[in-house]
Amino acid sequence: MCNLLYPVQSSFNRNLTLIFCLGVSLMAVSCSSNNESQPDAEASTRPNIIFIMTDDHGYQAMSAYDDTYIQTPNLDRIAREGVLFRNSFVSNSICAPSRAVLLTGKHSHLNGQIDNFTRFDSSQATFPKYLQAAGYQTALIGKWHLKSQPTGFDSWEVLIGQGNYYNTDFIENGERKPSHGYVTDVITDKSIDWLKQRREDQPFCLLVHHKATHRIWMPDTALLHDFAGVEFPVPDNFFDAYEGREAATNHMMGIYKDMDLVYDLKMKDKEGKLNTKYRKAYENRMYSRMDDEQRAAWDAYYDPIIEEFMAAGLEGKELALWKYQRYMQDYLKCVRSVDNNVGRLLDYLDESGLAENTLIVYTSDQGFYLGEHGWFDKRYMYEESLRTPLAMRFPKSMHLQGATDALVQNIDYAPTFMDLAGLDIPEDMQGQSVIPLLQGDSTNWRQAVYYHYYEYPNEHGVNKHFGVRTDRYKLIHFYEDIDTWELYDLQSDPHEMNNLYGLPEYETVTTELKNQLKELQEKYGVDRM
Repeated sequence: MCNLLYPVQSSFNRNLTLIFCLGVSLMAVSCSSNNESQPDAEASTRPNIIFIMTDDHGYQAMSAYDDTYIQTPNLDRIAREGVLFRNSFVSNSICAPSRAVLLTGKHSHLNGQIDNFTRFDSSQATFPKYLQAAGYQTALIGKWHLKSQPTGFDSWEVLIGQGNYYNTDFIENGERKPSHGYVTDVITDKSIDWLKQRREDQPFCLLVHHKATHRIWMPDTALLHDFAGVEFPVPDNFFDAYEGREAATNHMMGIYKDMDLVYDLKMKDKEGKLNTKYRKAYENRMYSRMDDEQRAAWDAYYDPIIEEFMAAGLEGKELALWKYQRYMQDYLKCVRSVDNNVGRLLDYLDESGLAENTLIVYTSDQGFYLGEHGWFDKRYMYEESLRTPLAMRFPKSMHLQGATDALVQNIDYAPTFMDLAGLDIPEDMQGQSVIPLLQGDSTNWRQAVYYHYYEYPNEHGVNKHFGVRTDRYKLIHFYEDIDTWELYDLQSDPHEMNNLYGLPEYETVTTELKNQLKELQEKYGVDRM
């Protein structure tokens, strides 16, 4: 059996058409949902799983998708040697809910984690628990951010809340322990150490959850001078006026008016003249964590920038553009650290022989705005927030390579891992395994994705909304405190600048999308329309 996937069009391979052939049937993987948790003679032949998830990594900053801003050779390697998903989406673009969706394979309203304020019910069924019961070693290292204690893991070392970029504390199997160094390096070190110490007679599932690239984008001191002299292109809609989009005017995540000069952009002048809203938080919670050597390198880099900025007296448009360039410098250095560390992990897997029989997944908990609409952060159902990078490199015996435009969503991760392990997918999981899709069976694959954002009021002012996205159109309903609809034709308006809702010529399209939206809400058990 041999099927053609779409060719990968990216910086690492512009014109190469990749194919995949199913070399070994997944039915040969000997495991069932009734397996005991004890290892057996065949256990070590079952596929391993390494799931790498970063925080707030926009697909625009992964060169397999777009090489405008940065080259990410190690992340691209996963896509080049595996499958790149061009249309990968989240169901609720915010940290804790995305993590709960990953674990449960269910939308937010069913797993209960609708926002960042809620405590995750960790007693509920999750894919690590199913794998653990089937004889897999399970481990979680890095960001958890779900308030409750992790369950379903043989071993876990998690950050406290968001954690810190420098010298952060971890909770290791219930015990608080300090660390020293840059957090992306530390998480990778811990992940490789766990792999070295694991039981070799059991398959494993390791979740590597990085803090980067979450706000406030503190780069590694070793990378501070990267991108020196680079002027990043400004998005065409950076100065968006939000005409015809009432909900977009309510935001509090504008680079110009909401990005803190000290907290976000590191302009901590020694005289204290920039007494910004979040200066104390930066000084006391982030900057103060660095040791003397780290702080010396930090100050040596930022002090001249601070001095130049203070002398410039920027205002208005010039200040907005300066903020954008500083934001992009720091953000992309955090991306580079992730890419470097993913390379370290891939090298270890190759050297140890684990790469042959291991699924490696790279994704982010959601997308992120890199100046589009003048924004940072996420939350809105617009493309930069809704879409997320996703690449999977499968065990070599499966020969799955290429790219796909199919609409996949983070509810699909848990079913895919269950399927790969040879387990029955629980009926209450709402996602689908991507493996049949990649084998050429798209018969029952979705034609639209459902999105629902709940967290309002909040610090960024984004209203509650839900919507549906097809391969061409997107319909969004902002509700409760406001009642507005937005419709976009992504083919003619990929940057979502022209709200078509209410135009007579789009009445038929609107009706069809509303019907699709209703069907999805009924399918997923959503109460409201």
